[in-house]
Amino acid sequence: MMKKTIQAKGTEIAIISRNNEDDFISLTDIAKYKNKDDAFIVINNWMRLRDTIEFLGLWESLSNPEFKPIEFDRFRQESGYNAFTLSPQKWIKATNAVGIISKSGRYGGTFAHKDIAFEFASWISAEFKLYVIKDYQRLKESETSQKALDWNLSRAISKINYKIHTDAIKENLIPHIVSKSQQTFTYASEADILNVAMFGITAKEWKEQHPDAKGNIRDSATIQQLIILSNMESMNAELIKQGITQDQRLSILNKMAIDQMTSILSSATTKKLQQ
Repeated sequence: MMKKTIQAKGTEIAIISRNNEDDFISLTDIAKYKNKDDAFIVINNWMRLRDTIEFLGLWESLSNPEFKPIEFDRFRQESGYNAFTLSPQKWIKATNAVGIISKSGRYGGTFAHKDIAFEFASWISAEFKLYVIKDYQRLKESETSQKALDWNLSRAISKINYKIHTDAIKENLIPHIVSKSQQTFTYASEADILNVAMFGITAKEWKEQHPDAKGNIRDSATIQQLIILSNMESMNAELIKQGITQDQRLSILNKMAIDQMTSILSSATTKKLQQ
């Protein structure tokens, strides 16, 4: 679970995302723009409206295969009565909805998928909705730029270590008098040791499986994979200098890839950097 915030006309609005899934925006924070003290009443008043129920029902029908249409239809029919009330918790429990989340604790409050949150913001104020959308777009553009920067940095580090790797191959594995094609074969063979250790397939096999992909197997790698590949290239260069055979090096590098990926994915530092 990662938490971020945006600003709309002086109101701070929390956003949570789970495992890189869609963002959920705090309805509680949006409601505070209208009523700071009783945000839950604002949300409940919005949810009891027939137009709101129909919108939520349509969103769930399009996005949630486990949605319960019979319970939804009952809410829609009851929405015309003055005594009708509907809370986020009641809606979620009855219809098995996923577009709205009601939480307590660290990320407490009512959150909704961005499609629903923007609709709620529009009900609060059309002007306010525009501010919410604009700052949300700014946040996403910033995240995209940062991801591109991180990826390019990791790719650059990987290329530097690849130079160390190829130098070790040249000095220790390639005889002095060989053809250019023979040298190329040796370099490619050693590169595929890293590919098999990291991805489980060779560069050629990956290309056959992704004929329409732009770039090569490493161009599609994640930041974590590029970091580990960079480390593996340095390690393989040292193993080559020690005279370790290719099959032994493959086994060592594969174990290294597994250990490091496990460590990186569980690292608190990595999670903070991603956030």
